[in-house]
Amino acid sequence: MTAATGDEWRGWRAAAREALYGPGGFYRRVEGPAGHFRTSVHASGLFAGAVARLLCRVDEALGRPAVLDFVDMAAGRGELATGVLDALPAEVAARTRAYAVEVAERPEGLDHRVEWLAAPPRGTAGLLFANEWLDNVPVEVAEVDSAGVTRLVLVREDGTERLGEPVDGASAGWLERWWPLPGEEGLRAEIGLPRDEAWATAVATVDRGLAVAVDYAHTAGARPPFGTLTGFREGRETAAVPDGSCDITAHVALDACALPGGRLLPQREALHALGVTGARPPLTLASTDPTAYIRALANAGEAAELTAAGGLGDFGWLVQPVGIPDPLTR
Repeated sequence: MTAATGDEWRGWRAAAREALYGPGGFYRRVEGPAGHFRTSVHASGLFAGAVARLLCRVDEALGRPAVLDFVDMAAGRGELATGVLDALPAEVAARTRAYAVEVAERPEGLDHRVEWLAAPPRGTAGLLFANEWLDNVPVEVAEVDSAGVTRLVLVREDGTERLGEPVDGASAGWLERWWPLPGEEGLRAEIGLPRDEAWATAVATVDRGLAVAVDYAHTAGARPPFGTLTGFREGRETAAVPDGSCDITAHVALDACALPGGRLLPQREALHALGVTGARPPLTLASTDPTAYIRALANAGEAAELTAAGGLGDFGWLVQPVGIPDPLTR
C-alpha cells in the first residue's frame, strides 16, 4: 500500500483489489492463504480425494482423452492441485495436465507436475475447480441512506466508510434482479456483477468438461440484510480494512453466477455423492484391525467436518457442465 492513497475515498471494489492483489497485497504474501484461514483443502486430504474422483468421472464422460486437464483456480500454494494428482489412479495421473492459477509467485518446492499460471488456460478438456475464489473477487458495496436511496459505500485505507453516489447503470440493474434492497436505512448488499463476469470468463476457457465453484454462498430469498463483507487475519475474523493486512471477503450470490445448465447444491450433498460421508467404522473393526479402525475413525471425523451443517458442509457448489452430462447426478 502507498501512503498517497491512505486518505483517498474509493469504492470497495477498487480498494479491495489493491489491498488483496496489488504490490505488497495480502495474496502476494509468502505464507499464502493457509497462513490466515482454513479451507476445505486444508481441513482434510479427503477433499482432494473427492475432487480426484470427480475428475475421474469427468475423464470417463470425455472418453478418457490422451490429455486430461485439471485447473485449480485461486490455487493458494498449490495444495489442491498436488493433492488431486497424488489421489488419482496412476493411469489417470499419467494423462493429467495440472494447472495452478494464482496471482502470487510459484512457491518453492511445488510438485513439478503442476504448471503455475496467472490466468486459466484456454481450451481446457477436463475439470476447472474454483475453491473459495469468487468470494475474493472484489465487489462494490451498496447501502440505503436515510432518504431510502441506495448508494455506493466508499472506504479509506484505514477502513473508515462514507456513502457516495447513488448506484446506477448495470450495478443498479444487478441489485434489482438479484438483491433488491427495501428503502430502509442501513440495509446493505454486495453487488456481485464482477463475480458473475469472472465466472463466465472462467467457464468460457473450458471446451469440454466441468467447471465447479465452491464458496460461502447465499441465494435469492435468503440474502443477508446487512451484507457479509468481513476480514480474516491469522485464523480469526476481523474488520475488513483495505490496507493489505488481512483477507477481505464476502459471501457469493452463486445463483446469480450460474450460467444456463448450471445447478447449485450444498457441499455435504456433493461430497456424499463423491463418497465422503462421515460414517463411523464398525466397532468390530477395532478388535480385528485396531490400526485400520483408528485410521477409519480419523477419516470419519475429517469427513464430518467437511460435511457439517453450520460449517463447511453449508458451502455452495455451483456445478457447470460443458458438453458433458453432469457427473454428480449419477
